[in-house]
Amino acid sequence: MPDLSTLGLFAIACLALTATPGPDMLLIASRSASQGRASGLATYAGIAAGTYCHALAAAFGLAQLFLAAPIAYDIVRYAGAAYLAWLAWKAFRSDGTAFAPVAGLPRYSRGRIFRQGLFTNLLNPKMALFVLALFPQFVHPEAGSVAGQILVLATVLNLIGLAVNGMVILTASRIGTALSKRTRFQRAPQILLGTVFAGLAARLAFGGQR
Repeated sequence: MPDLSTLGLFAIACLALTATPGPDMLLIASRSASQGRASGLATYAGIAAGTYCHALAAAFGLAQLFLAAPIAYDIVRYAGAAYLAWLAWKAFRSDGTAFAPVAGLPRYSRGRIFRQGLFTNLLNPKMALFVLALFPQFVHPEAGSVAGQILVLATVLNLIGLAVNGMVILTASRIGTALSKRTRFQRAPQILLGTVFAGLAARLAFGGQR
């Protein structure tokens, strides 16, 4: 297990990283604004689960495949971009009620939103490389199981991410609720969500190799 000093340094690094606005925070904020706090939390839960998957991949050396075989990286990258583009298309085609915080339609269930967060994270190979680059700096083989240490670090990252993104979820959901009460802004949350998905797709597809 990592010692307290290692965990403290890692926690500081995580706080600096999670407090910096990025794709995950933008996705969580837009989902919270479009469908409320519970959906924002479901999105974050999916992203956090994806982080554990990437951590396990790093622990077993699977993430290094992207470094050894660039074609594998590109396949995952383009698959992720296509998935995000499909989500953007679905958001733009919504009739304007499915994303209202009070609607809660079955086709946008918490489980589905969780899976969207999970797959968005899993299909981002840059997340795998991020874990591979950051975590080994805080892992010490002499301290015990490397896989166990990586899972502990992933838990620390997710807990700090929950604290930071929790504030984002609360703020964004209040803004979304306020907008949903104004007739001319009823489609604004879904347009925002579609724009976020489209932007993430473009960023993943055209943002460079690694």
